[in-house]
Amino acid sequence: MSALVRPRHGRMIAGVCAGLADRFGTSAPTMRVIFLLSCLLPGPQFLLYLALWLLLPNEGSTKAAV
Repeated sequence: MSALVRPRHGRMIAGVCAGLADRFGTSAPTMRVIFLLSCLLPGPQFLLYLALWLLLPNEGSTKAAV
């Protein structure tokens, strides 16, 4: 598994789904579909996405933790 960061390439909006896909070993389109389907369920999924957008460092940043 790689570090949880937002990659510079392969982003659609902020790179959160692409970063999660890299971290958990799945493809980015699969992670995006999972996220979109999860938005049909009640819960704070969109707020979690926004929080990850703000908290996850960009790839190559010095703040990236392994």
